[in-house]
Amino acid sequence: MAGTRTALRYAKAILDLANSKGEAEVVNNDMKLIASTIKSNSELNAFILSPTVTVDVKENVLLEVFAQVSNVSKGLFKLLSENKRFEIVLNIAEEYSKLFDENNGVETAVVTTAFPMDAALETKVLAKVATLSDKKVSIVNKIDPSIIGGFILRIGDKQYNASVSNGLQVLKRELSN
Repeated sequence: MAGTRTALRYAKAILDLANSKGEAEVVNNDMKLIASTIKSNSELNAFILSPTVTVDVKENVLLEVFAQVSNVSKGLFKLLSENKRFEIVLNIAEEYSKLFDENNGVETAVVTTAFPMDAALETKVLAKVATLSDKKVSIVNKIDPSIIGGFILRIGDKQYNASVSNGLQVLKRELSN
């Protein structure tokens, strides 16, 4: 948890700097790229977390891998090198994106389904979510085969569970009473 709080502080500082330079959206795209690259590449993630690799080597590799990112994002790598905190770079990238969305009035709706949503279903979900929230909404689709069918929609602290597994649990409780 302490790493998350630290990552949040770094993310706030980077967002303030990016806002002052008018590059907040560019840096947000950089942070999404950094997060998705680290998540999808287990070797890069292991490299970043390795205690045997020096911070200078980590900084040089990240600057090489992410050569196309903005100077603000490159400055983050330098700062993490100075403070020897590369292990939280993924958390910083994720926290930055959350803060950016929050500042721009974008709310994230997490839709858990048993199978990936297609474009038509995503459009229907966006239309329904628009009636529930007055903010712009982006959708994240999580796949959980254990819900069998239906969906679970979470917006902020509200959750609507229309999954088959939930219906079965409700039925089980009613029959056992």
